[in-house]
Amino acid sequence: MNAVLLAGGPLDDVARLQPGAPNKAFVDIGGRTLAGRVLMALRRSQSVGRIVVVAPPSTWGRDDLRAADDFRPDGVRITDSLENGLNGFEPDDDVLVVASDLPVLAAAAVDDFVAGVRRLGADVIYGCVEKGAHVRAFPDVPHTWARMRDGTFCGGGMVAIKPRSLPRLERFIERLGAARKDPLKLASLFGWDMLARFAFGRLSIAQAEARATKVLGAPVRALISGYPETAVNVDRVSDVALARRLVSSGNAIA
Repeated sequence: MNAVLLAGGPLDDVARLQPGAPNKAFVDIGGRTLAGRVLMALRRSQSVGRIVVVAPPSTWGRDDLRAADDFRPDGVRITDSLENGLNGFEPDDDVLVVASDLPVLAAAAVDDFVAGVRRLGADVIYGCVEKGAHVRAFPDVPHTWARMRDGTFCGGGMVAIKPRSLPRLERFIERLGAARKDPLKLASLFGWDMLARFAFGRLSIAQAEARATKVLGAPVRALISGYPETAVNVDRVSDVALARRLVSSGNAIA
């Protein structure tokens, strides 16, 4: 499966920890940048073919990105970067899209995710991790959890997308961004019944998949990964020190 590594983004507080880093993807974690670590995991995977890195052009000649097959410029919005990364791939082929802030991602987790994507066969497949599995492996890593009827989950850093679904997905992301602080607009997207079920922990994954499929106009599935490292990411300044501890304790590739 071809893969797109998203290594764009703004100069945030995390990036400012690393002099010269254009964004957090280029913060050093144990002698290798975040983007370099994720790229190495993808390259070592037996299930990944061509790898496209979406990043600022100023970074394209870096040693830690040498394993990439191609580069595309990042955009102002994540949808712009996603469009740049998926450009040129076959419309009906699954493309693995991976965040660049997964410090302990390993090839085995990538192989397992790709196998799950093949098994589910949807246009958009969103990775998530169950809370119990995550806490057992990484008890010190905080997350925002969603309580579902099937259990409690957090989102992961990998998705799979068929490029043909991108225009619909872009419109949905834009609508979601506009509605995220307005309950009435959220209800217009998902329905009051869905919001109520979620609020009381009664929404099932199957129900969420069905509504997302209806809203997007293309099949959507959730993939529960058995590898908690797919959800260990670096969002805050405090996450950098935690990631470095995880790497130094042997929880990541060298």
